[in-house]
Amino acid sequence: QVQLVESGGGLVQAGGSLTLSCEASERVFSLDAIGWYRQAPGKQRELVADISSAGRTNYADSVKGRFTISRDNAKTVYLQMSSLKPEDTAVYYCHADKTLWDITRDYWGQGTQVTVSS
Repeated sequence: QVQLVESGGGLVQAGGSLTLSCEASERVFSLDAIGWYRQAPGKQRELVADISSAGRTNYADSVKGRFTISRDNAKTVYLQMSSLKPEDTAVYYCHADKTLWDITRDYWGQGTQVTVSS
């Protein structure tokens, strides 16, 4: 069981910056991938960015050039968000995949609210 705890959400004005953190219960290098999804009211949850155990990053087109995902050498992954837009307003969820004994499971954090005011 992988536990994920997000922090860093809040209210920010359009054009501002915010950094989210996700602390995993185990080293991020032991996970297949870890990253961020978001869900706005009335919309489906969507991938924002993730990073594989090999260090490959993947971004949604809507955030390329504005958001950066990174990780430390322990248990934390970050999402640096800049040039924020009102349409970035959503609950942001940390997500991880882990394969053990050929079974891949995914894990979710509880979510953190990001609100961008215009």
